[in-house]
Amino acid sequence: MTQPAIILDAVSKTFGANPVLRDASLRVDPGETIAILGASGSGKSVTLKAINGLIHPDGGTIEVLGQEVSNLTEAELVPLRRRVSYLFQGGALFDSMNVFDNIAFPLREHRDLQNDELATRVGELLSLIHLEGVDTLMPSELSGGMKKRVALARALALEPEIILYDEPTTGLDPVTGRAIAALIMDLHKRLGVTSVVVTHDIPLVVEVAQRIVFLENGQFIFSGTISEARRVAPEQVRQFFSPGGSDA
Repeated sequence: MTQPAIILDAVSKTFGANPVLRDASLRVDPGETIAILGASGSGKSVTLKAINGLIHPDGGTIEVLGQEVSNLTEAELVPLRRRVSYLFQGGALFDSMNVFDNIAFPLREHRDLQNDELATRVGELLSLIHLEGVDTLMPSELSGGMKKRVALARALALEPEIILYDEPTTGLDPVTGRAIAALIMDLHKRLGVTSVVVTHDIPLVVEVAQRIVFLENGQFIFSGTISEARRVAPEQVRQFFSPGGSDA
């Protein structure tokens, strides 16, 4: 049996008096693309941050690529984070660096590349996201969609096995959102990465997700295909796929 890429086993997390995750359990297979749905404040982004070690759970265990990460220190997490990329909601580009230097940043930190090798790799990544020729632009000169794509190129620089997407289409117009969805699909087909997408964007979910999971009251109450979510899921899940439901 194939080892899951991600395992959450009875994970709990409380902030102050607010329990966000309550014995939440989830498994994600290698190469799978899943979407995490749920109402605002249900713990979707907390789940992503826990997977990447940005938040430590109060209880339960989290295993990523065969390594138990729940209580690792920042130094111990560094090797794992080279294999797991996190695409932040706002892109989190460095404002003082141009596109080239933003994408090159992880390569300079973790790879010993000559200047020509670095330029070749950045060029390959820009080609992958269909943004050739923008390497000298500053983040302030990019549209919202371009910023997301540059952030994605940076996330791909170290050839991760897992990509965690936090609301990748938030703030984008529908046309640009569809372009981001197509890019996520293209990367999955070409690179075979495991992808976890947190979103309220139901058209994105329909386009990219092989499976959806639904968070409510700190637990995953549903796991299944889009078709199953529409037909046999609990009512609160099916509502997300009704007209206007994606704004929930």
